[in-house]
Amino acid sequence: MLYKKSTENTDQSELVISAFEKSFSELKNELTNSILNQGKNVNDSLLHNNERLTRNFSELREGVLTRLHESQTASQKDLYNFRELLTKDLEEKFFKLSTTIETRLDKINNKVQENLNEGFKKTNETFTGIIQRLAKIDEAQKKIDSLSTNVMSLQDVLTDKKSRGVFGEVQLTNVLKSVFGEPGKYYELQHKLDNTKIVDAALMLPEPVGLLCVDSKFPLENFKRMYEGHDEAYKLNARKEFAKNIKKHVDDISSKYIIKDKTSDQAIMFLPAEAIFAEIHAYHPELVEYAQSKRVWITGPSTFMATLTTVQTVLLNMERSKYMSVLHKEINKLGVEFSRYEQRWDDLQKHLMTVTKDADKIHVTTGKISKQFQKIMEVEIEGEDPAKTLSNEIGTLNL
Repeated sequence: MLYKKSTENTDQSELVISAFEKSFSELKNELTNSILNQGKNVNDSLLHNNERLTRNFSELREGVLTRLHESQTASQKDLYNFRELLTKDLEEKFFKLSTTIETRLDKINNKVQENLNEGFKKTNETFTGIIQRLAKIDEAQKKIDSLSTNVMSLQDVLTDKKSRGVFGEVQLTNVLKSVFGEPGKYYELQHKLDNTKIVDAALMLPEPVGLLCVDSKFPLENFKRMYEGHDEAYKLNARKEFAKNIKKHVDDISSKYIIKDKTSDQAIMFLPAEAIFAEIHAYHPELVEYAQSKRVWITGPSTFMATLTTVQTVLLNMERSKYMSVLHKEINKLGVEFSRYEQRWDDLQKHLMTVTKDADKIHVTTGKISKQFQKIMEVEIEGEDPAKTLSNEIGTLNL
């Protein structure tokens, strides 16, 4: 009885187990199918998302590339237009500048040419006049030489000091006129100084010389005595008196005609007789030294003529230098304008180089962005297939 119940219980247990196993098997199959279906759905969803992401990236890339291309095209167009406009503007300004410079240079050249032609004309006229005057001077010098060879004959003509003074002034005037022409521009006769003294002639020279006084002196009496007497003591005494006369004339000229800050610091004593001038320089060097110490220069007709000719040459050179200084000043102004033009051109060139560099940088950046999008398009999702991974995991559930 017990055995029968036990057997029945065993059969029932087996039935229950069998039913449970069947139910478990069905549940397992159902779960497996469900997981497989879900894995397939997940795989399909991932593939769909991948395709959509790829498509979105492609559209985004195309859009960005299109905008970059449009921006680059617009920038290149603007840059090209800017270069064209700038080049045109520069060409116009450079043409205007060249025209202006050429016009100014032509004006300067014409002015300089006119001044030079006028200067050369005046110089030629002056030299022609000098030659003519030298011819006259030669004639006058011959007459002076004839007079100087026989100083004693002056006694008949120059009977007193006043006559000698007039003779010396006339001689001085003739020499001045033969070199400078009429008085006015370069010299004046009987010029009154600030100290109310009147000098025979005053040379109007440029600084630092200034007003140079010339006074005529004719110490004839003691000069004649030196050659009239036969007594040596008489001649010696005449020589001493002659030296005193010369020193007195030097002192008078130095004190009367050399005025500080008003006249030149030197003056000229004009001796109208070459014989007296030769006597002083040949036999009285102490008188020459004394005169030099007083800033007085002793001259005769020949040496005074040479001095005036030298002064005239210096004055002519100074006149020419005025025109050269004007030309030099204008050329310096033109040099300043060229320096400004060079600086501005360098600044403009730097700006153009900066714009070109910026355009090159934009081009490089565009290439880099394009390459990055190309890499994104070529990227593949790495790792195992999700459906295969799920299938392997389900297989591990089999007992």
